[in-house]
Amino acid sequence: MAIRYLSRSSTVSTAALALGALVLLSTPVSATDVPAEPAPPRPLPAYTSVLLDRPGVQVRPGPNAPGLPGGVTALAWLVADARTGEVLAAKNAHRPLPPASTLKSLFALTALPRLDADRRHVVTEQELDHVGDGSSLVGVAPGRAYRVADLWRGVFLSSGNDAVHVLAGLNGGLHKTVEQMRAKARELGARDTHVVSPDGYDAAGQVSSAYDLAVFGRAGLADPEFSRYCSTPVAKFPAGGWSYRIHNTNRLLTGADGVAPYPGLLGIKNGYTSHAGSTLISAAQRGGRTLVVTVMNPRTGGARAVYEEARSLLDWGFAAAGKVRPVGSLLPPPKATRTASGPSHAAAQATALSGEPDGSDWPAVLMVAAGSVVVLAGVLVALRRRAVALARRRSARRRFVE
Repeated sequence: MAIRYLSRSSTVSTAALALGALVLLSTPVSATDVPAEPAPPRPLPAYTSVLLDRPGVQVRPGPNAPGLPGGVTALAWLVADARTGEVLAAKNAHRPLPPASTLKSLFALTALPRLDADRRHVVTEQELDHVGDGSSLVGVAPGRAYRVADLWRGVFLSSGNDAVHVLAGLNGGLHKTVEQMRAKARELGARDTHVVSPDGYDAAGQVSSAYDLAVFGRAGLADPEFSRYCSTPVAKFPAGGWSYRIHNTNRLLTGADGVAPYPGLLGIKNGYTSHAGSTLISAAQRGGRTLVVTVMNPRTGGARAVYEEARSLLDWGFAAAGKVRPVGSLLPPPKATRTASGPSHAAAQATALSGEPDGSDWPAVLMVAAGSVVVLAGVLVALRRRAVALARRRSARRRFVE
């Protein structure tokens, strides 16, 4: 029968041709023997967190980018786009340093959603027992009733450690609040932060970083309640049957003590201790763009240096927008983990994207194996088509019928 003949002939021919393909694959093939289309160029990643893991200044300027400002003496700083999270430049982004009262930003991110702003509370002496000596205070007095919103204004404007301790008590206590703050930092991808005291008071082992503070600042801007408190320049604080005015200690916001207010400033949080020096998280808006800048411990210039260095970095960030390639991101990678014994997930991912070697030959082996499979498949398909065409020609010549 013609059909049986064609089936046997096709099977034998295909098997023979497949065996031939295997023989061909076992011998060297020159580039001219097997033409191939050139692989499309692999796009470079927009940024890599590997840069932020490195010490020193990290910036990737384009042809028309302005130079970084001179005279910035802080141990660590960072400039980022608050909307996208892209880091435009940084110095020692992940260096662990004491944060002082900028840590109150993390406290607010943690406790604000848990406390009713209209709740009234009568303060007890026990709630103020553990406020550290020399702390900044708003003037919370035991035996007086305060609304939670009043206490928050005391935290954001006067950096009152007394208000922090009362709010932490309402949140379940200092220990519970510290644990919640640690969890919140991990949730946000802030892996450099270790919380010991919720008010930022100097404590052994309490650290954060310019990167983490920027993460907290960006998250705060996304919270309308946080944003409202941190941008308030002046408020009234109750004192029994009367009240007194409190002023925001962020001088870029108020223009106090000889520091000119920064146009478009959205506030956030400043801090100072003798151990941490001056620290600052600032955010400003201009031309539809919002930047967040962190500055930790300027080495010269006195009390105003942290504000002037933040000012120069904000100016540079607005001028450099669109003219520099990001060096990192404030957005955590999925299930990000950073350990002391190995690189972060983001760093490993960035290394793979950027083509940097990791010391392993497996990628090359897998690529060769994958290439061989593709070539074999292509050869077999071509030979199969040739066999079918040959069989059809034979069938047409013999004109077999049932």
